[in-house]
Amino acid sequence: MTADTLPRHVAIIMDGNGRWAKQHKLQVAMGHRRGVEALRAIIRESSDLGIEALSLYAFSTENWRRSPQELEALMGLLLEYFTSEIDELDEKNVRIRILGDKDGMPPRQREALKSAEKRTQGNTGLKLNIAVNYGGRAEICRAARSLADKAAKGLIRPEEITEESLADELYTAGLPDVDLLIRTSGEMRLSNFLLYQCAYAEFLFPETLWPDFGLEDYHAALSAFGKRERRFGGRNA
Repeated sequence: MTADTLPRHVAIIMDGNGRWAKQHKLQVAMGHRRGVEALRAIIRESSDLGIEALSLYAFSTENWRRSPQELEALMGLLLEYFTSEIDELDEKNVRIRILGDKDGMPPRQREALKSAEKRTQGNTGLKLNIAVNYGGRAEICRAARSLADKAAKGLIRPEEITEESLADELYTAGLPDVDLLIRTSGEMRLSNFLLYQCAYAEFLFPETLWPDFGLEDYHAALSAFGKRERRFGGRNA
């Protein structure tokens, strides 16, 4: 695994917290807490390896359907994470970007998300993107509405809309497309995560549950990516 074989942009669907808790006869909240512990090591390693961007699926728009007890635990962990980790992330020059509808979050969590973005906006290291209250289809609709509004105001002509101008309206504007998407727990679906950005991503679906996903697993995924032949719809000689 060398610098030239590493992906620029890694996306992770951190799946399996609930199943991990069930296996260990614990409450689901403990599975999410262990998942946060696994997350810390992956963020640090991504920063140390020089990966440009890391996008994490933390909370989808569909997750609001979960039980009140689990939602309370998730919201508490989210607040706890940004309170306890922001100093280290800032010191490591990490820039935080929230993907999703921050305004739809509870007040304390919303302010924590906005504060983390503001505090780290000048940092130039790892671009850490955390998808919270996020849905890929809603993101594309949001981008389409923005372009339609600009066209209605005469700022652009419809025929001038390109893939690039659409990408500039997404939450990930300015970031490279996803090179590698990892979904833990063996599930093989995107679950409405970064649908546009994953057009040419390489997918890996390790069966390891997220709380057990360690640096050895991460290195194995990165090494597997480095061996993939990426053609982007063309053919290599």
